[in-house]
Amino acid sequence: MDALAGLLDGPRARGAFLLRSIMTPPWSVRILDRAPLTLVSMLRGESWVVPDSGPPVRLRPGDVAIMRGPEAYNVADEPGTEPTILVHPGERSTTVDGVELCASMDLGVRTWGDSLDGPAVMLSGTYQMHGEISRRLLRALPPTLLVPSLDSPLLTLLGDEVAKDQPGQEVFLDRLLDLLLIATLRAWFSRPEAEAPAWYQAHSDPVVGRALRVLHNEPANPWTVSALAERVGVSRAALARRFTELVGEPPMSYLTNWRLTMAADLLREPEATVASVAHKVGYGSAFALSTAFKRERGLSPQEHRLAPA
Repeated sequence: MDALAGLLDGPRARGAFLLRSIMTPPWSVRILDRAPLTLVSMLRGESWVVPDSGPPVRLRPGDVAIMRGPEAYNVADEPGTEPTILVHPGERSTTVDGVELCASMDLGVRTWGDSLDGPAVMLSGTYQMHGEISRRLLRALPPTLLVPSLDSPLLTLLGDEVAKDQPGQEVFLDRLLDLLLIATLRAWFSRPEAEAPAWYQAHSDPVVGRALRVLHNEPANPWTVSALAERVGVSRAALARRFTELVGEPPMSYLTNWRLTMAADLLREPEATVASVAHKVGYGSAFALSTAFKRERGLSPQEHRLAPA
């Protein structure tokens, strides 16, 4: 599991809210939900994402924007349109005067707005992600990013399926949204302006990429540089040199950070013990994990468990 997979599959990173909004100009929605990650795309018509800081971003059909919380922003027909609707934490919507809107603007399954015939149809997916694995990737993203004309059939498929009410539809839509998010992030990181982090770029290297996948998938193994080099089919010196050059730190330092990142998420799970987490991430005992955790993060596993997420 790398950071991109961990964004969706790591502990505490599951669950999304998918919605189709149909609006008639002039319209503007103020997003105050503080969600860690929101994906927006226009199925019909155009809109603008207007962050509180930074320039407005125009959205045309086929474009995908991702907003990284918790900063507030507007989505509107034009940058200067004043908001009339506020979206709060907990998927609650009101007018600017505080009148609840969820019931009055419900237009069917996963559909919300002022008219079924409105010229603007927007698809949005909001993720409530918590945990160190998710934060590792989120820190690499700008507050607002745009991938124009995403070449993916997922947008059309999601647009066709979002308003259907069939057995298993929620799970089906969740997986489609996850795939769309991954496709968008991959497309973004391939762009020069994205300045993808070193650990992401290194995944494309035939040697270091394979070493990273091995470390991510088998963190509990008692790895040494020699053992890892043998696994990927190069010399110890070649792996150490290439890994440090591309990732920015030696293999064992990277492994330690990855193990403790995983441990930080696993320790938040209600049934987890320090000993069980230590076993999963490659430490021989609860004491060994506690010592490493305290040394690297400045607090004990128990203190981390009790701290706010």
